[in-house]
Amino acid sequence: MDDGPEIEPLAKRLIRDIEDYPKKGITFRDITPLLKDPKIFGLCIEELASKLKGRKIDYVVGIESRGFIVGAPLAQLLGVGFIPVRKKGKLPFKTVSKSYELEYGTATIELHADSIEHGKRVAIVDDLLATGGTTHAAMELVRELGGMVDSCAFLIELTGLSGRKKLDSEVFSLIKY
Repeated sequence: MDDGPEIEPLAKRLIRDIEDYPKKGITFRDITPLLKDPKIFGLCIEELASKLKGRKIDYVVGIESRGFIVGAPLAQLLGVGFIPVRKKGKLPFKTVSKSYELEYGTATIELHADSIEHGKRVAIVDDLLATGGTTHAAMELVRELGGMVDSCAFLIELTGLSGRKKLDSEVFSLIKY
């Protein structure tokens, strides 16, 4: 998008801040108004695709649930497959799982055990990078199946939480807070 408008200020105007959600002291970055705008959302997907083109990605791995919203159209645009990372108990076939720490407890995510063939390269995608815990767990699942994590891509990055330090791959984000 070198010749087009800079996407960050356009997208930031559409992202709604919700104070004290999901708990007091947290500002939730709500992307639903951005999703309603097909032009700006489309520009976001195109910009992420431009960062991943030429990287020899075999799959986009999207993290439940907003990572599906970003990851599926991104995979389509890149001409690669899409693989969902789901919360525990949501996938119907044999799975591999990884638990990780949250500020308020633990969570577990899963991948189908046959979703990534040995040696395949993936980009892990989500709407937002905060502490990096969920994405790091997804990276470990990909590697457990023999896949290689090429990069991670996000619409939004909360830079003050230093999540990218947990991720040992290249990280792309469009909007920084």
